[in-house]
Amino acid sequence: MLMLRRPLYLTPLLLLALLPACERGTNPAPTAPDVQAPLAPAQAPDAVSLQDVVETRPDYIVGISFPQSAAKHPGLAQALRTYADAARGDLMQAVAGLSGQKPTAPYDLSLQFTGLVETPDVVAVAADGSSYTGGAHGNPLVARFVWLPKTQQMLTAQALFPAKNAWQVISDTSRELLVTTLSQRLDTDEMEGAERARQLQNSTRMIVDGTAPKAGNFAQFEPVMDVSGRIRALRFVFPPYQVGPYVDGTRTIDIPARVLLPIMAAEYKTLFIGG
Repeated sequence: MLMLRRPLYLTPLLLLALLPACERGTNPAPTAPDVQAPLAPAQAPDAVSLQDVVETRPDYIVGISFPQSAAKHPGLAQALRTYADAARGDLMQAVAGLSGQKPTAPYDLSLQFTGLVETPDVVAVAADGSSYTGGAHGNPLVARFVWLPKTQQMLTAQALFPAKNAWQVISDTSRELLVTTLSQRLDTDEMEGAERARQLQNSTRMIVDGTAPKAGNFAQFEPVMDVSGRIRALRFVFPPYQVGPYVDGTRTIDIPARVLLPIMAAEYKTLFIGG
């Protein structure tokens, strides 16, 4: 996913140092509900039913699918259903705004939940999709849910990295990886001269803004496991518009456990290699 080659007018890291943060685009990507991890193990809620949804009407279409394995973890299942219900509620509100008129193209909600990890210690689910309510394209739906079965907690970025200085480390690492990828891509596209410099500068501005050192910019992440069932890296997920234009889609970077362990809350270190 990364690419580039010839000398730049400014190196990526120098650009990062020089560029001020700029305002994000006017179409921020939707994010998952801010589920806070409880301070102590919570009691598991009653079983939650996860029913796939397929609904086709003249003015709208809905398709939602769940991994049935998530139903084994009621707290996780409830979070998935809450997210899906909110997305469907937004669609139906837009449909109601049509006041019975048929849209040029049916409004559409497509949302797929996919199981990523399932171990005794960590369960992770990805939510990916889009919601179309008019315009040139749909609004992206991107969320990640990391559940800790033994303590019945949703693992959040804020709980994992409570120290303020942790976000500077994660921000700096993310920027370096994303700008390097951008530079490699421009090289692969054989872009040169003023056009190359312009695209590098504009995209770097989005990266700088979208990776500002605060928890909200890194709220979507998924664990990357090793063969022993421990986390070897965290894959931070950036929805369209956060660190690049819509056409770039969802972007990800992997930060290894060795970088994260020194800035991580002590109670979670045993989940990671080296912790």
